[in-house]
Amino acid sequence: MSIKHCLCLLILGVSVNGAVAAQQISAPEPQTGTIIGTVTDVNDGTVPGATVDLESSSLPDPQRVETNDNGFFQLDHLKPGTPYHVIISASGFANWTSPEVTLRPGQYLELTGIKLRIAAAVTTVNAVLSTEEIAREQERVEEKQRVLGFIPNFYVVYDRNAVPLTPKLKFRLALKTLTDPITILGSAFIAGADQAGGTPDYGQGAKGYGQRWGSNYANGLTDIMIGGAILPSILHQDPRYFYQGTGTTKSRMIHALRTPFLCKGDNGRWQPNYSSLGGYLASGAISNAYYPESNRGLGLVFSTALVDVGASMANGLIQEFVLRKLTPSVKNQPQLGTGGN
Repeated sequence: MSIKHCLCLLILGVSVNGAVAAQQISAPEPQTGTIIGTVTDVNDGTVPGATVDLESSSLPDPQRVETNDNGFFQLDHLKPGTPYHVIISASGFANWTSPEVTLRPGQYLELTGIKLRIAAAVTTVNAVLSTEEIAREQERVEEKQRVLGFIPNFYVVYDRNAVPLTPKLKFRLALKTLTDPITILGSAFIAGADQAGGTPDYGQGAKGYGQRWGSNYANGLTDIMIGGAILPSILHQDPRYFYQGTGTTKSRMIHALRTPFLCKGDNGRWQPNYSSLGGYLASGAISNAYYPESNRGLGLVFSTALVDVGASMANGLIQEFVLRKLTPSVKNQPQLGTGGN
């Protein structure tokens, strides 16, 4: 073989090897995929701080992230063609596991239908006691709820698994509220403000102040007893505010502002709040019996009811966004909102 032929073969071999090497170097890696999703509870309230684990036989350890304040999560840099399972857990909820997910190169997949349910372990514990016993224990807890350690905050529920109150417990909670020293002092404080404003038309002096204090306390008594005990017992409705605690700010505001108009029935379903509205109107009507004649009439009935509706809406907002943090007996408990928009 001539030198020329050898050089040609050598050049040809180098060219072929170079081409093969170039192909190996330039071959692109498959694009990775992404999985996103939003974790909610069964009432469509988002669940922040939930743990999201990505499991696969090809992963030595699960990939883990947490949901943000809106319940959103994102899992990046996932190999295509690999089967994955997404497992989501949160305090107070049963774990949720996705079907097997296999991504295509570059796929951006949104998991839908992620709804966490109440943990079965909680249900099992509750089943040991009767419903009435559970309700009594929950009512004892609520009687210890005091804003800043001394202001009664009995009519709010933080427990996701709260059961309905019996009629006996509805009356007990109402009497506990009405006889609390802070309730009595609150009426005295409002009477002082009314005295300064000259309303109602009782006149001034100690007699006028005493009448104002009496009328303020009587308004609260009729409102709480009728709207918080008598009508809820007859209509099978729950007079308490059910703290939501999760979800967007908008959903929590709507939940709070609808308090005078929607309540939970003893059957656990949301329904028109006939008890509270009836209590407001009845309180205004009864006040005609002891208010000065110049203040009586339909105007007194409806103005009293409107004031109570506004106060209930304001109470709902501060319950949802403020008072839990100021109530020592509950502020360090896990936040388990009820949702229900």
